[in-house]
Amino acid sequence: MSDRADRILDAARELLLRHGYRRVTVEDIAARADVGKGTVYLHWRAKRDLFEALMLRESIEVVEEWVAMLRSDPAQVRPHRFARASFLTTSRRPLLRALFTTDLELLGKLARHPMRGHDLLAGERFHQVATRYGLFRTDVPHLRYALAAASSGFYLFDGAQSMNVELDAEARADALAYTVLHAFEPAGEPPAEVLRAAAADYISIFQELIPPYRKWIYD
Repeated sequence: MSDRADRILDAARELLLRHGYRRVTVEDIAARADVGKGTVYLHWRAKRDLFEALMLRESIEVVEEWVAMLRSDPAQVRPHRFARASFLTTSRRPLLRALFTTDLELLGKLARHPMRGHDLLAGERFHQVATRYGLFRTDVPHLRYALAAASSGFYLFDGAQSMNVELDAEARADALAYTVLHAFEPAGEPPAEVLRAAAADYISIFQELIPPYRKWIYD
């Protein structure tokens, strides 16, 4: 069942990127996946449910990538390094990039992510972990807001139109990392044991996210 569901989701992803949410029908997806329209409805009750499942599958793949990254190198838990890795991960995935930039032309109703509330709760836990391990400065007013506002600008603004400067994803990620490091992190390198402990807590939170995502997609 999951193999067939993934084949349908692959077809939906291809058509979504080519035509945008509003122009793709369940009939189009069924034909591209070489299944009957009724087969699609065996998995999802409506077009929007199908595409929400697709967005969540993209999210799972990213979460699993981050877990592997933190296991390989716990120092990636430092806010500036994690921000850089997250930016590059998102840049490689056009659907998630469209979600971050609220691309209504491509995503339509999908611009409102079905697990946004769940993600916000996880985000609060990540912030608490980073604060507990001293990975953020303590003198920044309204730290979460300031960090989110500063980071979101790197997703929304590329400078090409207003400044005649076009930076590739690596350069923008480097600029984001520099900003986070110098604006929001304390001076000095955290001890290795602190980074390992913080990375383990991050991994635990990520692993809690995956089962509800999978349930939403495949159940």
